[in-house]
Amino acid sequence: MPLALLALAIGAFGIGTTEFVIMGLLPEVAGDFGVSIPTAGFLVTGYALGVMFGAPLMTVLGTKVSRKRMLMVLMGLFIAGNLLSALAPAFGVMLIGRIVASLAHGAFFGIGSVVAADLVAPDKKAGAIAMMFTGLTVANVVGVPLGTLVGQTVGWRVTFTIVAALGVVGLAGIAKLVPDMPKPEGVHLRHELAAFKNAQVLLAMAMTVLGFGGVFAAITYIAPMMTHVAGFADGSVTWLLVLFGLGMVGGNLVGGKYADRALMPMLYVSLGALAVVLALFTLTAHDKVLAAVTIALIGALGFATVPPLQKRVLDQAHGAPTLASAVNIGAFNLGNALSAWLGGLVISAGLGYTAPNWVGAALAAGALGLAVLSAALERRDSTAGTPSQVVAGAVQTEQRAAVHR
Repeated sequence: MPLALLALAIGAFGIGTTEFVIMGLLPEVAGDFGVSIPTAGFLVTGYALGVMFGAPLMTVLGTKVSRKRMLMVLMGLFIAGNLLSALAPAFGVMLIGRIVASLAHGAFFGIGSVVAADLVAPDKKAGAIAMMFTGLTVANVVGVPLGTLVGQTVGWRVTFTIVAALGVVGLAGIAKLVPDMPKPEGVHLRHELAAFKNAQVLLAMAMTVLGFGGVFAAITYIAPMMTHVAGFADGSVTWLLVLFGLGMVGGNLVGGKYADRALMPMLYVSLGALAVVLALFTLTAHDKVLAAVTIALIGALGFATVPPLQKRVLDQAHGAPTLASAVNIGAFNLGNALSAWLGGLVISAGLGYTAPNWVGAALAAGALGLAVLSAALERRDSTAGTPSQVVAGAVQTEQRAAVHR
């Protein structure tokens, strides 16, 4: 495996760290700026919305320049956003910094996957992509807990400064190790947009929004929930996030293993179990041991949905999956933003720090309902004259015609 993959993995590690570390530092940030915990939750919402809109926008812009240059631009945005967050004199400035950093998120993983695959032989492409995403996985096991510990011990501004420094290392690595690659040829936006006429693509994205939103409803407010309800000390949030990260790693591996074998059954099981566990978290959050176990389960069940949901979008988008894939990354973060906002609402309404768990359970149950509906429509379409197949055929026909022209 070429060293260029290490540069991509470092960038992924930094992006994963900055996305999730804020959840363990919400009380510290809120205290420093004199805002409430729900208001501080907008730092999660703002980042998620930035990814949602930035993923397709930056992906489209990335077709105009070389992939290496675009990756460097994205890491530059990431560095600037985290430095702005670290130096922010007011809450609003930090929110802007979070949004700037978020613009790099979706496109980095989309373009980086293509670059990683192009760096190796055809029979090693999946391994190369997996190596890049290892940075994101490790971030949730190592980067987020360490960042939380540093933030609680030395100050949250130091955490974001370190994350920005990781971005500098990633940028230098990309500049030095990633070879120049020409910009993509023959990319037509209308082909990519045509995939969104497929109802199954839209249903898959809706499942993404609701399913992963269920995870974030609980995890966004994990620090105040565990310290005020379960009775953990502030420093315990660090190892609780380690448990969440370990659950993510395990769930991601299981979800990836079974996504190719039995995609829809995998979604039924993971989404259904996630809804149940989130509902039970309103009870288990009052006991330290049960709370810790539940957090690990939420991480595992939540991330068990990621590979099958992403594959579902790619499968249903047929011959034009690039933009749909990027938009689905944004859909994950739309779910994050929606659930963080709803979780803040129920806390502000005086329902307590465990109330977001009910929000998460409802969102996950909604995703399960959409999965059942999607499968039912697919079965119906397979015996009828399928609008999905008509759209897919139209896209492929237009692509072939464009090639001949």
